[in-house]
Amino acid sequence: MWSADDRRFMGAALRLSRWHLGLTGANPSVGCVIVKDGRILGAAVTAQGGRPHAETQALDLAGEEARGATAYVTLEPCSHFGKTPPCANALVAAGVSRVVICLTDPDPRVSGRGISILRDAGIQVEIGLLEEEGRRALAGYLMRKTKHRPHVTLKLAVSADGMLGRRGEEVSITGPLARAQVHVLRAESDAILVGIGTVMADDPELTVRLPGMTGRSPIRIVLDRRLELPLTSHLVRSASGVPVIVASVQAPAFDAQSDPERDVRRDALLQAGVEVLETGSLSELLHELAGRGISSLFVEGGATVAATFFHQNLADRVILSQGPGEIGPGGLESPLKPSDMAANFVMIRAEAYGRDLCFEYERSF
Repeated sequence: MWSADDRRFMGAALRLSRWHLGLTGANPSVGCVIVKDGRILGAAVTAQGGRPHAETQALDLAGEEARGATAYVTLEPCSHFGKTPPCANALVAAGVSRVVICLTDPDPRVSGRGISILRDAGIQVEIGLLEEEGRRALAGYLMRKTKHRPHVTLKLAVSADGMLGRRGEEVSITGPLARAQVHVLRAESDAILVGIGTVMADDPELTVRLPGMTGRSPIRIVLDRRLELPLTSHLVRSASGVPVIVASVQAPAFDAQSDPERDVRRDALLQAGVEVLETGSLSELLHELAGRGISSLFVEGGATVAATFFHQNLADRVILSQGPGEIGPGGLESPLKPSDMAANFVMIRAEAYGRDLCFEYERSF
């Protein structure tokens, strides 16, 4: 059904779509390529902030030559009037003769309607090219629209003997290449989350510090039931530049009244520009984040936090980076091992960054 050229151009659209992951707000990062006679006339990705959409930008680049062309789009063109006119109507007006779509849009305002607009106008529409790759590229948006929570990626760095490090001691598990990849993962995410234990131990910045990507730091979230985040921490001191949310997920048995200083700490965090969000469970927290348009959550660091997400079935992707060295007796054991993945996850990638290994797993159901 699909030609080699079809696969090549949709592959190009999918690569484009990844350029603005984490930068398009509540809108999906979509790629669009306009092609005629084997020549690309226009190619675009959803703009930062979510508008303009990829299709309208690509059509503007193609101009009048778009008439009779094929449009390769990673997600069904929108069909509803929002801040901009529907992309499906723009494709009709431009006179394209064929639209190849990777995925249909689960948004009830769109699902199937964009396709109907195109077909009713006599445009040939074909759906499902490189669908598996598309689901990975749009995993955050699809999860938020179908399950009303962000797509969750867990990341842990482990030693060759399965340790995270030593308590009270900073240990470098992986090398600079693997650590640079962590910054790429941060840049592709809408938000990053750690536990208060990690903050107390490491005082991390949780920003993107790769050259040319420093403006792509995601929202930073700290699980901190007792609101103990130090005002002197890197996170609080930089909250005016990169937002910080302290999430107090309170178990039913937790009694905030038993800590009379808690309200004082809460007020101090608020005055420092930190948002305090109180929920009853991790599931409630994820639902709240999705309601704010957060589609992808990167959970980095913290054995307890990682284990909690994993065992509550809230992890969709797991990335295990493994360094070549061993910690030995007395090390802090990783809560996740490759054997833990067997039941519900499948390994989709294994790569080497220098002497470090990286294994990526995704949920299989």
